[in-house]
Amino acid sequence: MSQDTQKQAVADAAIEYVQVGDVIGVGTGSTADCFIRSLARIKGKLDGAVASSEATASQLRQLGIPVLDLNQVGSLPLYVDGADEATRNRHLIKGGGGALTREKIVAQASEKFICIADQSKLVDRLGPFPLPIEVISMARSMVAREMVRHGGQPELRDGFTTDNGHLILDIRGLDILNPVELERQINQIPGVVTVGLFALRPANLLLIGTDSGVETI
Repeated sequence: MSQDTQKQAVADAAIEYVQVGDVIGVGTGSTADCFIRSLARIKGKLDGAVASSEATASQLRQLGIPVLDLNQVGSLPLYVDGADEATRNRHLIKGGGGALTREKIVAQASEKFICIADQSKLVDRLGPFPLPIEVISMARSMVAREMVRHGGQPELRDGFTTDNGHLILDIRGLDILNPVELERQINQIPGVVTVGLFALRPANLLLIGTDSGVETI
């Protein structure tokens, strides 16, 4: 089963968790795009969606799905998004597409967070994928120095600005033994907007596309 087929399989599986009248959170990225395409088939069930990026909001509107402001909606029953890496503890690295801050906000506001991914994203330990950190411009060099102290090799994501108007540092070379503690530590660095570790608020459910079907973790 190809990677694209696995992505579509988990997207279709996630649709089963959408209830009539829901306002759901919708993520960003190639696997989330598959979910958005699946949503088009059941858009009549939805009262609307909260988007984790401007790109996702645009796709939802094109499909005729109302895009709502999280401040007006309050808590959400469900958030569906992909990941760049995931472990069987349901800890994630997210932010390869640069939407990590809004993704983390929507995840925190949701009762259930379902992460959908193909089997290439499932790892024993987080860290092979560079860890994204959204930073305000003034703090870029200082945050980079702090991450060197953590054993990482920071690299500015060249020519990229987030939907929030900030920069992203991608941290290579980390061996993340304790994602929860590292997330806490990075959160404490002044100038950090968000780190792409989703461990303090992990996924409730992982749907992994495999050659033999969808595995639920």
